[in-house]
Amino acid sequence: MPSDIDLTNDRPVYVIGGGPGGLAVAAALRARGVRAVVLEKSEAVGASWRGHYDRLHLHTTRKLSALPGLPMPRSFGRWVSRDHMVRYLEKYAEFHGLEIVTGVEVTGIDRSADGESWLLRATGGRELTGSAVVVATGFNHTPRLPSWPGAESYEGELLHAGTYRNPGPYAGKDVLVVGAGNTGAEIAVDLVEGGAARVRLAIRTVPHIVRRSTAGWPAQRTGILVRRLPTRLVDRAGEIMCRIAVPDLAERGLPRPDTGLYSRVREGAIPVQDVGLIAAVRKGRVEPVAAVESFEDSKVVLADGSRISPEVVIAATGYSRALEGLVGHLGVLDERGRPVVRGARTSDRAPDLYFAGFTNPISGMLRELSMDAERIAKAVGTKALKAKTRKAKSVKAR
Repeated sequence: MPSDIDLTNDRPVYVIGGGPGGLAVAAALRARGVRAVVLEKSEAVGASWRGHYDRLHLHTTRKLSALPGLPMPRSFGRWVSRDHMVRYLEKYAEFHGLEIVTGVEVTGIDRSADGESWLLRATGGRELTGSAVVVATGFNHTPRLPSWPGAESYEGELLHAGTYRNPGPYAGKDVLVVGAGNTGAEIAVDLVEGGAARVRLAIRTVPHIVRRSTAGWPAQRTGILVRRLPTRLVDRAGEIMCRIAVPDLAERGLPRPDTGLYSRVREGAIPVQDVGLIAAVRKGRVEPVAAVESFEDSKVVLADGSRISPEVVIAATGYSRALEGLVGHLGVLDERGRPVVRGARTSDRAPDLYFAGFTNPISGMLRELSMDAERIAKAVGTKALKAKTRKAKSVKAR
């Protein structure tokens, strides 16, 4: 670790967000002699991880989920729990001596008047000037709840999965989980194991389901190996593996998907890693049903025309990046609100504005954001060193 961190002088690099992406970038920058200041709107690092449901474990292995410069302890086990992840992030910030300011929310980013730096507007009327900015506010930032017709008149309990913690409050109740991604699948299993009277899983698009590990080989390793292969080849291989590893659950309402696994990944939908869903569906403990179309008083209307009357509806319907208010005016987002650049690349419209942690590849989000952090640090550090060298030569020439 450098003893004299001064490459950016009085204009540090501001990193927005104190989650894994922001901490990884800050540590990588510090290792290259660049002062990085992390701005976190909550009162502690890893805020989103602290809010996840109790039983959450990483679907990626401990060894492939560590951030740059600090391995995860073996005592965490192969599949790291939510609580261990929070402890790791706290230790990571301490170990690297990161400069973190909590309770500060950045509300706007603009190029400074001289065009050489960035101006950040933050809570409390703060205006901060940085040589570069890294946005790392998280892939899962703002809960997204569909605007279902009639939802406001629903007489039962309707909540987003982001507020679900454990099955205790739902023991003995009839629960509908909407959304068959990893979160929805795991919450459905959690409810079954926690004593819910009935659990149904509303599915709009049949997911690809893969075993988290087969004979000790994690699905993440396969994701890393196939990432650069042709989509059609991976789709075919995925279909074969699915037929071998996953039973046909069509009679239970969960048919095999009619699209290729990697084709879906290219569209942004990663496979569901099985943590008990297959067994629960086979035994009839989780009942797949059609997608939700609307609500009518105490009933939920499904896409197949049927009506059901759950007491609770948990919407595992995903999150938005919510970047529009922060950087939408800079022309750096695509039609889905996601950054058009990642890693060391920046947009011509916004030089020195970087993004970390906004992809969710089958090779593992934490692994990829760690690699992006190193790339960002290299790009920023190289530019800062060149600028300092030019300044030193200019002073010497005088």
